[in-house]
Amino acid sequence: MILDLIDKNTNIGYYGVPGSYSHEAMLNIFGEGYNEVNSESFEGVFQLLKEGKIRYGVVPIENSSTGGISDVMDLLNKYNAFIVKEKCMRINQCLLGIEGATLEDIQEVYSHPQGLQQSKDFLQAHSHWKLYNYYNTAKSAQYVKESATKTKAAVGSEKAAKLYGLQVIKANINTNQENYTRFIVLSNTLEENEEADKLSIILKLPHKVGSLYNVIKIISENNLNMMKIESRPIANTPWEYSFYIDFEGNLKDEMVKKALQNIKDNSISFKIVGNYKMDC
Repeated sequence: MILDLIDKNTNIGYYGVPGSYSHEAMLNIFGEGYNEVNSESFEGVFQLLKEGKIRYGVVPIENSSTGGISDVMDLLNKYNAFIVKEKCMRINQCLLGIEGATLEDIQEVYSHPQGLQQSKDFLQAHSHWKLYNYYNTAKSAQYVKESATKTKAAVGSEKAAKLYGLQVIKANINTNQENYTRFIVLSNTLEENEEADKLSIILKLPHKVGSLYNVIKIISENNLNMMKIESRPIANTPWEYSFYIDFEGNLKDEMVKKALQNIKDNSISFKIVGNYKMDC
């Protein structure tokens, strides 16, 4: 697998800033010592990849509590990028504040929308707090540190707290204590791997009765286990959708080849997004 053969001079991109969950995922996947290139937007990572400024990029695609990250799914369709690896990481959201801040001091809370949503019950229990969407969890921590006021807090990780010199006011505030985020590694190349057991595809179907049923039937008739299906609206064509589908299989398997060809034949557009080793 190409991913295992890269040297330490390789540029690896990720979403967010140091201390973000994507940065932590990148370190878990690749380890330290590579040339780290960050982007403060999802599309920025895809653009860096397209321009050849990074070899791989790491972004989140799904959370076990809040579901799929639609922007990333849309970007997989927009750009010629492929998934070569996935990594599932447990997410423990914490309430972070400057040294000496207490729950009673807090008036404003900042975080990425996903961080706020994952901590919804805890935040709703403090209904007088004002909630603000911010770039990402680590950037929120950085902002709170720079504000130097006890009335502001961020939802983020313990690692972000240590990095930006904040204290953890309250740990594990996420509503679902089994809270996991699925991160993906992006490449410009569809890498083939004999150990791969998960396929991701994106397709657009004819706008007629039975078109989606036919695809699901093809997957079932070839004894393939569909793990996920999600619809995404198509820009400038109201009420028409593309479909993101995950199912088990390897591109070298004859049953998989047959299923993919049949799905392609029944689709208006069809793209294999990746074939990689399952981690979730």
